[in-house]
Amino acid sequence: MSEKGKTSRRTQLVHGGSRRSQWNEVSEAVFLTQGFVYDTAEAAEARFIKAGEDEFIYARYGNPTMRMFEDRLSGYLGFEDGFACASGMAAVNGALMSLLKAGDHVVASRALFGSCLYVLEDVLRRFGVEITLVDGTDNAAWDAALRDDTRLVFLESISNPTLEVIDLKHVCEAAHKVGALVLVDDAMATPVFSYAKDCGADLCIISTTKHVDGQGRMLGGLICGPKEIIRGPVEAYMKHTGGAMNPFTAWTHLKALETLELRVRAQAAGALTLAEALSGHPKLNAVRYPTHAAHPQCDLAKRQAEAGGTVLTFDVKGGKEACFRVLNALETILISNNFADAKSIATHPATTTHQRLPQEQKDTLGITPGLVRLSVGLEDVQDLLSDILQALDAA
Repeated sequence: MSEKGKTSRRTQLVHGGSRRSQWNEVSEAVFLTQGFVYDTAEAAEARFIKAGEDEFIYARYGNPTMRMFEDRLSGYLGFEDGFACASGMAAVNGALMSLLKAGDHVVASRALFGSCLYVLEDVLRRFGVEITLVDGTDNAAWDAALRDDTRLVFLESISNPTLEVIDLKHVCEAAHKVGALVLVDDAMATPVFSYAKDCGADLCIISTTKHVDGQGRMLGGLICGPKEIIRGPVEAYMKHTGGAMNPFTAWTHLKALETLELRVRAQAAGALTLAEALSGHPKLNAVRYPTHAAHPQCDLAKRQAEAGGTVLTFDVKGGKEACFRVLNALETILISNNFADAKSIATHPATTTHQRLPQEQKDTLGITPGLVRLSVGLEDVQDLLSDILQALDAA
């Protein structure tokens, strides 16, 4: 216990939100049930009118295991409540669709994950939502785009895959001046180094597929924010459209939270070590990691968080052909399209995760033919460095 009996954030990851059955189990129970039994018809009626804090109706609406996970992670991030979703993109879609309607105006950073851009530009525009995309690193661009009728601001605190860093405090202050909500996707920042709440964001999305699971097993997501929003429009939309997390995933996530800080801190330290070692390599055009000195927004990144996450990028000279030779020569690092796994993963965004973007948009975002997104796992960092160096030599 820390001062005044409050536990630290790390302790919250082990004990936060715990609910024990009548058997007082040590490890959290997984409730693999779709529905719940009522003592009487009157009790069923009363629960459908208004369910209590620990009363449940149907797994699509909520479940004891899911509620433990929601409370634990949202509390760790500093938010009042959270809703667990089937995937990170279910969380993105759920947050946006539940808070927006035809005629609303959204300002978003143009440097977004491809699926996020799809929801904004293809889905929401189809239903009459006006979207304005801006250079997220340009504070003046945010100021100019925000209007009195702007309903929502959406951004990635650190962009995927080019690792742009947004001045989140400035964006929050500017958005709140016009009465807009701020929704932050914290996938790259990680839950451990998240600064969304500290900078004034109203809502935060975590793709729990990434660092929370962190071992390539389960898809998941969490929407965090004020209880009135989470248990209001967000819950209403998610429970009626079927985007809730399943109880077994919630249970595996609960167990994974116990080691989250240990894993992510080790991975982030490894990412910085690799960025320092690869910077200036003759076969690379650039190396980028948010808190590394070569990053153009290094000072801002350091002001906002103690570490820059678990991902770095490097740009191989010679374009796609040379880049593919490097990727194909890797021996320990895997080629895949996920990130934040215990295993290190290399991704070629231009031909995979961001393949659908027009070339002009890729050029604007800096997604070059030679760009590699490297997610650093839990292997020995010197083994990873040796693997990259031998791949560069082989190519």
